[in-house]
Amino acid sequence: RSLPLKPSAYRLRPLTGYGPPPSAPGRTPVRHEALMSMTGRGRTMVLTFDDGPDPRYTPRILDTLAEYDVRAMFFVCGEMAVDNQDLLARMADEGHIVGNHTWSHPLLTRLTRRQIHSEMSRTSDVIEEGYGERPRWFRAPYGAWNRAAFQFGSEMGMEPLAWTVDTLDWTTPGAGVIVDRVEKGAAPGVVVLSHDAGGDRSQSVRALRGYLPHLLDSGYHITVPRRQFLSLVNIS
Repeated sequence: RSLPLKPSAYRLRPLTGYGPPPSAPGRTPVRHEALMSMTGRGRTMVLTFDDGPDPRYTPRILDTLAEYDVRAMFFVCGEMAVDNQDLLARMADEGHIVGNHTWSHPLLTRLTRRQIHSEMSRTSDVIEEGYGERPRWFRAPYGAWNRAAFQFGSEMGMEPLAWTVDTLDWTTPGAGVIVDRVEKGAAPGVVVLSHDAGGDRSQSVRALRGYLPHLLDSGYHITVPRRQFLSLVNIS
């Protein structure tokens, strides 16, 4: 499986609305602008970490990010976050963004609407408790989106965010392979997917220490996206 060497506009814009927004109430919020914008100019990238927080690996990732004064996004699972609220508080203190990755990391396309809503809403509640505010970003487990996930995420005030470079670190290919995938996939606007939980993530921790300084030395600005305002349109 080859990795994309350039950002994919489709994956960065899974929700896009067109046409003038009607003013009628009761519409579903959908964006009219690009899914995200990033601070800084030119060679900007976003680092994201899924499935945590894990007390074994997440603190080491946070330490590396702090060492290089870099902000990242953490898409957390509620069942992990509920017992690691201190790590959510640290993420808030150090300027990272925490997103919703459901409660138990299920395949949403196999759940009922009620189950999907529960997975998302319970996780947002836990994030608010530990992080200090409700999440504004959502990522579906396995990248398996469906209409209900988009709708509920919108109703809960969250934007969907996928990725453009998958490190496949969950396969534990070796820290060197992970570094190579990130560096070869680097490009303006790229969103990198890694993991800080869900198994042995020591390779992911070591890889970050390898590719992060190289990206910075190469002139990349590692940042987090700013959330755009939603427009009200009818997608029914």
